[in-house]
Amino acid sequence: MVVFGRTLAALEARCPDLVPIDRWQLAVQDGRRFLARWGEQTEALGWTAKDLFGLLTVPEHAKPSFNRLSRYDETGLIWLLNGRRVVALTEATAAIQGPTGAVTVYRRHNKPALGPRGDSLDDRSMGTAMTPRPAAG
Repeated sequence: MVVFGRTLAALEARCPDLVPIDRWQLAVQDGRRFLARWGEQTEALGWTAKDLFGLLTVPEHAKPSFNRLSRYDETGLIWLLNGRRVVALTEATAAIQGPTGAVTVYRRHNKPALGPRGDSLDDRSMGTAMTPRPAAG
């Protein structure tokens, strides 16, 4: 858990650029709680620091309103907890329980694209792009 500990220490030391302070403070709390409970299992299952703490890269000319937490497909698990707790963890998913008991599943890989299936470059590189339809004839 050394890798995750270093990442959490870096996060505790400074709020990332273009992340609201309250979300950063909550992510630090969530990160501590998550690693205390799931740190060893997370590492054994092959999760990375990016899977847990990743953020959208800031574009070169980002507007002041740019939000690094706006893209689920670029956001690590810890940023999505928002005070909720993980109740189950696998190599590919984390089950997050909300205050009402409802469970949301976070997918480590193959997060949905922002368009229809086959619209993402990731879909194409994984061989899952939509198959062209035969010409009408």
